[in-house]
Amino acid sequence: MKGYYLETISLIERLHRQFLEVIKCELDSMKVDDINNVQVLVLYNLGGEQISIGELTTRGCYLGSNVSYNLKKMVQYGYIDQITSKHDKRSYIIKLSTKGMSLYKKIDAALDKHIAIMEKEGVSGMKEFVEKLREIEVFWSGLSVQRLRFDTAQKRTK
Repeated sequence: MKGYYLETISLIERLHRQFLEVIKCELDSMKVDDINNVQVLVLYNLGGEQISIGELTTRGCYLGSNVSYNLKKMVQYGYIDQITSKHDKRSYIIKLSTKGMSLYKKIDAALDKHIAIMEKEGVSGMKEFVEKLREIEVFWSGLSVQRLRFDTAQKRTK
């Protein structure tokens, strides 16, 4: 069981890295060179919504990246529009620009193509796979909460 547990952790990381490589290949095939694969994940997680930067960071895993830096570059290259919040002048709401929405649609079409290829090649069980990953997420979240409670209780008894 321990071997499967550790392999699952390793596979999750490797799958994420491999997906970033797939996105890079898609960008190369589209001849898009002013945005990187991690920034495309940010862009895709933003979608057609207007959200805060904090909300965006909770939506995705941007492996080894600085979200603020990436957003700055995406604003600089015209993929994202940044709007000062009406309620707090220190914070911003972000949304895709016309250029960003155009790339979003191309990436969305590429993902649809990937899904069609997976189905054609008989790759199945995605729903069950996601359900298992969610179970692991809940388990790890529970362990974190238990650890926090344990640490808090330990501090009180000292």
